[in-house]
Amino acid sequence: MEKSPTLSESKLICFHCGDTVRGERVEQDGKLFCCSGCKIVYEILQQNNLCNYYALQQTPGISPSTIEVSRFSFLDDEKIQQQLLDFTDGKTASVTFSLPAIHCSSCIWLLEQLYRLDSGVIQSRVDYLKKQVFIRFDLSKSSLKNIVVLLSTVGYEPELQLDAVDKKLESEKTRSLYYKIGVAAFCFGNSMLFSFPEYLGVDATESFLRPIFSYLNLLLAIPVFFYCSADYFVSAYGGLQKKIVNIDVPIALGIILLFGRSVYEILTQTGPGFVDSMSGLLMFLLLGRVFQSKTYDRLNFERNYKSYFPLSITVKKNGVETTVPISSLKRGDRIIIRNNEIIPADGMVLRGNAAIDYSFVTGESTPIEKVLGEMIYAGGKQAGGMIELEVTKEVSQSYLTQLWNNFNNSIREKGELSELSNSISKYFTFVVLVVSLGVLLYWLPKDSTTAINAFTGILIVACPCALAISIPFTLGMTLRIFGRNNFYIKNTSVIETLSKIDTIVFDKTGTITHAQQASVEYIGTELTDEERLGTFSLAKNSIHPVSKMIADHCKGEQITVENFSEQISKGISGTINSKIYRLGSQGFAGHGILPKGTVNETRTYLSINGEVKGYFSIKNIYRDGLDAILLSLKKKVQFSVVSGDNESERVRLQSIFPKGTDLQFNQTPIDKLNYVKSLQSQGKKVLMIGDGLNDAGALLQSNLGIAVSENVSQFSPSSDAIIGGDSFRKIAEFIQFASLSMKIIISSFAFAFIYNLFGIYFALQGELTPIMAAILMPASSITIVFFTTISTQLFAKKRGLL
Repeated sequence: MEKSPTLSESKLICFHCGDTVRGERVEQDGKLFCCSGCKIVYEILQQNNLCNYYALQQTPGISPSTIEVSRFSFLDDEKIQQQLLDFTDGKTASVTFSLPAIHCSSCIWLLEQLYRLDSGVIQSRVDYLKKQVFIRFDLSKSSLKNIVVLLSTVGYEPELQLDAVDKKLESEKTRSLYYKIGVAAFCFGNSMLFSFPEYLGVDATESFLRPIFSYLNLLLAIPVFFYCSADYFVSAYGGLQKKIVNIDVPIALGIILLFGRSVYEILTQTGPGFVDSMSGLLMFLLLGRVFQSKTYDRLNFERNYKSYFPLSITVKKNGVETTVPISSLKRGDRIIIRNNEIIPADGMVLRGNAAIDYSFVTGESTPIEKVLGEMIYAGGKQAGGMIELEVTKEVSQSYLTQLWNNFNNSIREKGELSELSNSISKYFTFVVLVVSLGVLLYWLPKDSTTAINAFTGILIVACPCALAISIPFTLGMTLRIFGRNNFYIKNTSVIETLSKIDTIVFDKTGTITHAQQASVEYIGTELTDEERLGTFSLAKNSIHPVSKMIADHCKGEQITVENFSEQISKGISGTINSKIYRLGSQGFAGHGILPKGTVNETRTYLSINGEVKGYFSIKNIYRDGLDAILLSLKKKVQFSVVSGDNESERVRLQSIFPKGTDLQFNQTPIDKLNYVKSLQSQGKKVLMIGDGLNDAGALLQSNLGIAVSENVSQFSPSSDAIIGGDSFRKIAEFIQFASLSMKIIISSFAFAFIYNLFGIYFALQGELTPIMAAILMPASSITIVFFTTISTQLFAKKRGLL
């Protein structure tokens, strides 16, 4: 049943999205909305009998931004359609969109009812975990553009980025792993079934069934050996070519011996072979690899400059605005940039007042004012009204692209081999080969059959398969636990590196501070209610970030402002109830007493009729949990802060961070990269934590780079890991749990070595029968899987990560 709270019951909470209602009230059917956009969505749902949307969850909606249909005109371009559509036969088409706004069951219900909002929609299906919607539609009744406009209208604007058109969210590598696991599992189950007569010693028709089952097992072994094992052979061969004995070398050797001895025994009818052991081994190994790849399969860690731009841009030609793909922009084009839009190419201001936020490129959070004729560089975000630019460089030649390419050319290539497993495999392989050869030489003069059985038995039982399984299962479980806590790592080798970190370098803006929040405090003569509402109304008329913060701080009912004026780099003014209000710099607002001491904040002064009433103190809000992180790790690691901002926050940072923390300000992207290099030259293992392209060089240069993002699926620089802003407070727990994971692996190694010693003991005695070898090998693998999985989960629960 539809929820229908009255105005008094819902108070100042929007019925659609749940946001606090500020300013002018928007009402409909006795319900209160925070904006006309929410009201419009409600009306659309009501007209189509879809108000059950509100019954599934209270205030489930997303407050939609103003939709300009012309903004999506580029979707009528056939080339763009070919890139975005999954399938089309000219009559119907299907498309998959990423919708970051999906967050609850009401979202799923509404998105799967799209056919009731657009008759052209044949089917819509939501994948909640991936935040995707699959839509099939009739081209004669609807279009790709209409579908996107519909989704945007109801608050679910799709993610349309320049690099997203050719990005597959599920990698081919993972899909191939699924096929191989299927083949290995099929062969494992059937080979176990065919081996029962041999293991149980069944008589009666045994002499007739044994050869049939043996040859069937041999047929099953062929795809397992040549298809499922291929990656291990390739990896082992590649390692040997580089003179590296990685963990896949002894695994490949063990697989070859299992297959070779199975072929020999089956063809000579001297035994059942080890087909079931080989198939089971491969199944567990491949499952471990799936653990490694599945969690981060849908995240893009290898960002390039295209990741930061939308697919299209508004271009003005002959006085007419049209939307074109960014890839077709050329020098001389006139582009329209609106509030909060990214500038995709270097350009010159032709019209409008530009306030450019370069925080994502330089780290400086204060918007820079630009006037007619001045240059604006790509990567900045417009924080004011609409502006018109003339493109001076194409996208591929812009400052942002050059900055990105410089970073990519300067960084070292990071290996993906597991240091721990490779170091162990060198010694393990050597010891096993020496022991097996020694046993062969010992038994060969006495009994050649026993010698061969003992030699191959040791290599089979002592194969480091349990070791190979313990690493991906432990680190894979850790990876999944991190993923559940909004911390996504690129591969499991990152966990090893994380456990060895001794230095952490923080960026400031957007990393240790909230990207879109600030602390606002009014200091001065107490304002009357009339003066407070007047200040709110004046600030509400400006779209400058500082004005928005002041408006949010004052709140209230908006009053009409006459003669509103905004002067670049100075402030805003207007007449309210015959009084002249001014907000801005001290010189703009009026003369008053200068504050004493160092100013560690942004100050915006308020004057009414020429009298300075006071100022609004605006400070950064540091992320929750920062103090706890520093306290938990200060004995283990050294801290540094590098920021593109000015030094206004130095005193605050000195009070937050431990004594002796190195604080660097006014740092360019290259400065940050060089700072990390200087630490590494001192032998430090550096973890860099940042959020913007200005940090990309340092993130890639560091031993481990973590990008902080408010939305882990969007807008983060290339990195080894991506962490959601709400999980920043858990960084210390992640580092400590990474160390604990390594201890679990070492414990599992010790457990596996006991198994190997047990098998080797029987081999030395000449008592290691093929059946015993076949039982010991999968038993050790199963035990390791159980031990690592249970241990990891138990410790995660104990630390509150599950």
